[in-house]
Amino acid sequence: MSSVSTFEPSRFRAITRANVGRLPEWAGLPAELERAIRVVSTVLPFKTNHYVVRELIDWARVPDDPMFQMTFVQREMLSSADYAQMAALVDGGAPSAQIKAAADEVRLRLNPHPGGQLTHNVPSLNGRRLPGMQHKYRNTLLFFPGQGQTCHAYCTFCFRWAQFVGLTDMKFEARETADLTAYLRAHPEVGEVLVTGGDPLVMGASTLERYLEPLLAPEFEHVDVRIGTKSVAYWPQRFVTDPDADALLRVFERVTASGRHLSIMGHYAHPRELGTAIAQRAIARIRSTGAQIRMQAPLLRHINDDPQTWAQLWTAGVRLGCVPYYMFVERDTGPQDYFQVPLARAWQVFREAYQQVGGLARTVRGPSMSTFAGKIAIDGVADVAGERVFALSFLQARDPAWVRQPFYAKYDRRAAWFDELRPAFGDQRFFFESAPNRLRAAPGRRLDVIH
Repeated sequence: MSSVSTFEPSRFRAITRANVGRLPEWAGLPAELERAIRVVSTVLPFKTNHYVVRELIDWARVPDDPMFQMTFVQREMLSSADYAQMAALVDGGAPSAQIKAAADEVRLRLNPHPGGQLTHNVPSLNGRRLPGMQHKYRNTLLFFPGQGQTCHAYCTFCFRWAQFVGLTDMKFEARETADLTAYLRAHPEVGEVLVTGGDPLVMGASTLERYLEPLLAPEFEHVDVRIGTKSVAYWPQRFVTDPDADALLRVFERVTASGRHLSIMGHYAHPRELGTAIAQRAIARIRSTGAQIRMQAPLLRHINDDPQTWAQLWTAGVRLGCVPYYMFVERDTGPQDYFQVPLARAWQVFREAYQQVGGLARTVRGPSMSTFAGKIAIDGVADVAGERVFALSFLQARDPAWVRQPFYAKYDRRAAWFDELRPAFGDQRFFFESAPNRLRAAPGRRLDVIH
């Protein structure tokens, strides 16, 4: 495939920092809140659209409404010192270059690429790094099409926020698929390609098809396709009324007709995202192509940190034909402090929500932390040998041998991420941190482990 250079965004009205003051009169923001959005969005990406504004946000509950919190940046997402610095520049009319330079300094302190995304996940082919891909787990390769590295609206908690803020050296994007297909030939163990972003479904149907076309060749018949997207929640018109909605569904049909399993990884974080007629119609149309929709989202303070919200989300999803897949712990990047929930509470929320749903919704896994070593699930809290512990296991790991091997961490009611935990029972290291299992950190061998 030759380079793809045409960007074909869906037709929607975006609301950004530049025009946030043009919201409908009934959705007007207090002056101080609007100022906070303008200041914080110099550092963190901000964009929403009129579907979110008109259909999903309960303006009588702003600023506490969960959908508002999901899409409108808040003052507390920056530290007091960083907010004061950026506010002084904005209020003082500083040149845009000065504002950007100050913003970039803040961004680099917010761990823009957690979990070794830049340092350990980027694969190589014939000694050349492939910055449009990530290969962390043996079976799954992530592919970032260049024309899909934006979204219909930005989630305030997105762990890939660095894709959207102009940090060019930290952006994942591929403009063509020659490297993708060459890498797949060299790595026949890869059985799934996750097309991700940003949001690949901001692309027009014809552009998406040109990216997917090479994967449908007979030599890749063992490769299934996943597409990560928030459009099912933030712009369901993409599948119903957009000018090329029918063409997009024909692309999905072509993938499934080839014998591949096509999973639409729907980022649903709140049951309200499933509640509109057009969102439900979008699900029905996607499923009619033979594609499967799987639901995943992080657990977030201010948005969905209670069991009833998750139980309602999973139950509604199952009734519409979706498969509950993951509850994630908010990752250690960006405004993590604003959204984080202690791990003990995360496990309690998951457990109580799980108890409320039927068997068809119990496909969901979590709460899961996407750490440097892999996806670590909190399986429970227990008393073992006189010690209160977290029971943990890998759902995915850099070394497949680690998957579902139980291990234990000392219970800490304040811990909100894995690096705040310590091994239980007097151990100095977790099993995967000790020789002979220690991760190899040498450049050029980023995905290897020592055996």
